[in-house]
Amino acid sequence: MRPVIGITTYVEPATWGVWRDLPTTLVPHDYVAAVTQAGGRAVLLPPDDLDTDVLRILDGLVLSGGADLAPELYGATPGPQTVTRPDRDAAEMLLARAALTRDLPVLGVCRGMQLLTVAAGGSLHQHLPDVLGHERHRPAPAVYGELEARFTPGSLVATLMGDDTRVHCFHHQGIDDPGTLTVTGRAADGLAEAVEDPAHRFVLGVQWHPEVTRDKRLFGALVAAAAT
Repeated sequence: MRPVIGITTYVEPATWGVWRDLPTTLVPHDYVAAVTQAGGRAVLLPPDDLDTDVLRILDGLVLSGGADLAPELYGATPGPQTVTRPDRDAAEMLLARAALTRDLPVLGVCRGMQLLTVAAGGSLHQHLPDVLGHERHRPAPAVYGELEARFTPGSLVATLMGDDTRVHCFHHQGIDDPGTLTVTGRAADGLAEAVEDPAHRFVLGVQWHPEVTRDKRLFGALVAAAAT
């Protein structure tokens, strides 16, 4: 049987067919396609903060992108640019912490990387233009920024990415304090682009969107770790 990989999902108003603005559990199909292409069996996980029992049937977990994390989770006051989804925060923080306790392989993408960071005791910058003075990490609505990342030699992400260090990102928040995680990748402006936890068999967070390019290196490594 293929390794079963859970993917966290959004709850957003959606429109299709005769339906308009219907609250919908969804996730971009790129995540599913990337997991499938890498040899995994994707299972979608709607927000559910009642328990983490689903982890017993999962071999790996993808924490997907989406809205901002509530700053209260890391002891900050929400800024004017911060848009949160409390249902996702509550459910995914439970999942992330339980997955780490179980040593389940975890890949955090964009928001997912930030969630891992906050779960590890870290904190975030709420609006990067205020910190960095530019918007290259989110140049325009629905337009990915293209950046060159630099990775720590010998790190997991450096081994996986090799010489191809071009990444596609879309975010306005980023890591301030990584907590107990190790920053293993940065953009030219110094912002953290990858974090890892060497104490676990596979915990990797990336600030970019590897699912968009069906990056077999990262999703393949997750599936391979989930198969062991």
